[in-house]
Amino acid sequence: MRRIELPSSWLVGLQFALIGALLLTCWPPAAGASLPAAIILLLAAAAVGIAALRANRPGNFNIRPELKPAARLITSGIYRWIRHPMYSAVVLAMLATVLTDPRPWRIAVWLALVAVLLAKAQREERYLLQRFAQYADYRAHTWRLLPWVW
Repeated sequence: MRRIELPSSWLVGLQFALIGALLLTCWPPAAGASLPAAIILLLAAAAVGIAALRANRPGNFNIRPELKPAARLITSGIYRWIRHPMYSAVVLAMLATVLTDPRPWRIAVWLALVAVLLAKAQREERYLLQRFAQYADYRAHTWRLLPWVW
């Protein structure tokens, strides 16, 4: 049975649509919202995102999972522990928005976003394995999104 894959541009479109849905519905916070936890998650997301930007210079990023022609494999900085820190930052930041109003539909949107990011990460890893001989070893020794968890 042949596996059907969405085009990368669709994955990116879905990612931004789901992020938009969460951002546009997170203010004002709902009664009983966990604002301290949301703030902690936002700070963690910012720290992870900044660390990824510091380790991975501009020009090496691609919003789509396909690698740029001059792509370099980054294994230093935060990439020593996490293979996809930018995705981790998005997951944490959007979880923070869910905590401001944790209705079931918003949790479902966040879970859909996680699924889209995992699909992008899986596709990107396939390309990285093809391009970089050392990627298999790197992947075996790092976490996908969250150190010591996953």
